Amino acid sequence: MTSTHDPLVSPQWLADHIADPKLRLIDASYKMPAARPPSAREDYLARHLPGAAFYDVDAVADPGNSLPHMVPSPEQFARYVGALGVGADSQVVVYDSGSYLGAPRAWWSFKLYGFDNVRVLEGGLKAWVADGHATEIGEVVPRAQDFAPRFDAARLRRIDQMVGNLTSKAEQVVDARSRERYQGAVVEPWPGRRPGRIPGSLNVPFTDLLNPDGTMKSPGALREVFAAAGVDLEQPIVTSCGSGVTAAVITLALTRLGVDRTALYDGSWAEWGLPDGPPVATGVS
Repeated sequence: MTSTHDPLVSPQWLADHIADPKLRLIDASYKMPAARPPSAREDYLARHLPGAAFYDVDAVADPGNSLPHMVPSPEQFARYVGALGVGADSQVVVYDSGSYLGAPRAWWSFKLYGFDNVRVLEGGLKAWVADGHATEIGEVVPRAQDFAPRFDAARLRRIDQMVGNLTSKAEQVVDARSRERYQGAVVEPWPGRRPGRIPGSLNVPFTDLLNPDGTMKSPGALREVFAAAGVDLEQPIVTSCGSGVTAAVITLALTRLGVDRTALYDGSWAEWGLPDGPPVATGVS
């Protein structure tokens, strides 16, 4: 199924609608574990959009799984986002620092649990500030709402499905990591993981989808990036990355092109790359 609705909103659109009582702003900024302080939460406390609550990508996770930020149960997700003030009639806009680290993952998570009235702020906090809009400091604690999840399993892939796809080749696997990581030419940032890629996967580094100013490329330019990587937009697609965060940037870009029914491999390389994991490929594909 395709969609022609752009999942991105501009800073000006948000400024024009920020007083809407149904609007819920979510700061989903994320930093890799090896990033230097301050943390994403500390950045949020120091500066965020007016009324925005903080969505912790690492906290919205299955507490019984040792892999990073694996999706929680529908009930756990409902409790978390309900506490952020998100209800059935909310209009959610998620954003991050402007790096596209975090917001697409949160956006995808809402869609995974059946909530479609969610958009991503183009350019994030960086673009908002550059346009001269106001910010706030400190914690925002919204009034809790009831959130009713409707889990959409078609948007998620588990490792057994990914292993099966090695044989069936029913779905294209598109890896958002850098070319060096995809080729296995560098040490993986996730400790203890083997270098390389899922055999047969294609590579679209998520940074290739962005302009130098941090905004996402136009639909025409996005199509060129996917075509150059050998991705067939008419065939099923699964996105992957290091731990399921930047894979959602590819998912977001595909949705801009009307390709909305993709899936995301949640475990990504943090799972596949474990020492006892499935086969890996290396080198230039």
